[in-house]
Amino acid sequence: MRKLAFGYSTRCNIRCEHCVAAGDIPDSRKMDPARAKELIVEMARAGVKGISFSAGEPFLYLDEILALVNLCKEMGIYTRIVTNSFWAKTPEASDKLVSQLKENGLCQLRLSYSKWHQKHVPPNNVVNAAGSCQRIGLNCFVSFVTDFSIEDDPHELFLRNHGLRFFPEPVIYAGRAAAFKPRNILTDYQANCCDMNPYLTPDLDMYACCDAGSHFSKTHFFYLGNLEDKTIEQLFIKTETNRLYNLIRTMGITTIASFAGMKAREIITYSKCELCKKLFDSPETLTRLQACLPQLEAWTR
Repeated sequence: MRKLAFGYSTRCNIRCEHCVAAGDIPDSRKMDPARAKELIVEMARAGVKGISFSAGEPFLYLDEILALVNLCKEMGIYTRIVTNSFWAKTPEASDKLVSQLKENGLCQLRLSYSKWHQKHVPPNNVVNAAGSCQRIGLNCFVSFVTDFSIEDDPHELFLRNHGLRFFPEPVIYAGRAAAFKPRNILTDYQANCCDMNPYLTPDLDMYACCDAGSHFSKTHFFYLGNLEDKTIEQLFIKTETNRLYNLIRTMGITTIASFAGMKAREIITYSKCELCKKLFDSPETLTRLQACLPQLEAWTR
């Protein structure tokens, strides 16, 4: 199923240290609303069945986002919005906005939560937002961004004590978080396959990966093109036919890293996104992998 992250705007009302946005200067790029609607119609014709409104804080442009969500409903596109919950100051305020989302056809609300977010947004806002979704019948979950440090324990306990459904999301060491010292993960030797849902920026640049793909500055490995020059269909075909992209989806990054010559004991110290950057933002490694694709594709246990 074709789906993507729709970066309507990069504007955000908080500035978290872990954010994949780079730099200290506020960035407030935004799509033209009419152009965004045209793109959603084009996406529906190209078979896109899921759109996640992300990037900056979507609810800084509430009316425009509601109109886009409503259009997606008409086009038969599943929608999700990622938010920091700044708007859920009280249960009443939260109920009002969630009711609007439900009426306009939103399918899921994703609430960002972390020790970094909660320096700017009270934790109870997340409780209010989740409570409204439960009362009004809108699917939601909490995205708990973590570096797996002991400092995160009370934040995880807060979510559990309030009965909130959450999923731990590893922090991505890109953008502002590039200054963080990564922790050795020491996970089991798992495949680390990735769905690689594309990401569309407000400037209409499209990347094959919605996480930190736009930060691969040495190789631009995930850059697909711009929608002023290419169609949605052309860029989706590009991501679906790239042999290395498909190996990331099916073979997994861990296996590719092993093929590239990394030691097993080194591989397990990286998170999935870190390992991906080490492999594919290295011009030398990328060139070597591209040169021996047939051998890599045949490299199975």
